[in-house]
Amino acid sequence: MKTESGYAAMPGDPSDAGAKEPKVAATLRFLQFFSLGCWLGGIIFFIIFTQGIFSVMPTKDLAGVVVGYSLARLHILGIVAGCVYLIATVALEKSVAALARPAALLVFVMILCTMASQYGVIARMDVLRAQMGSVEAMPGGSPLRVAFDRLHQYSVWLESAVLFSGLVALFLTARQKSS
Repeated sequence: MKTESGYAAMPGDPSDAGAKEPKVAATLRFLQFFSLGCWLGGIIFFIIFTQGIFSVMPTKDLAGVVVGYSLARLHILGIVAGCVYLIATVALEKSVAALARPAALLVFVMILCTMASQYGVIARMDVLRAQMGSVEAMPGGSPLRVAFDRLHQYSVWLESAVLFSGLVALFLTARQKSS
């Protein structure tokens, strides 16, 4: 790249910084889209996956174990992806104040819902599952089963909130003007 004086800028030359900024901004925008895309894609795949797993596994209890294992990994991916998104957002805007924008706030809500689901709701479901031995064999009116089913519904609501918040955050991120 040539400087205003017509001479080629040397690597590390302050006059070359302007050429690097668009590349850094593009990389940070890529990280925003990649992190949200991976997280949302994982959730959508998980929804499709869970629709089929219960019909192909020999027992619903075994299917539940596979779903629980998969969901735990999805939650880890989501928490990491959300942190990557927020870090990229701060770096792109060069200000922590960027975290107060709607898309970043939605991603923060996604992280909180994911953590509440994994470390609150699902942790309690695991305790109930261990107490029941078999969720499938437990009568529907049993207090343990009723509590498990209620927690399962909370888990579905939290995951739905994450998905819909993520779709809105992705839309808002796509609408943002590049720096």
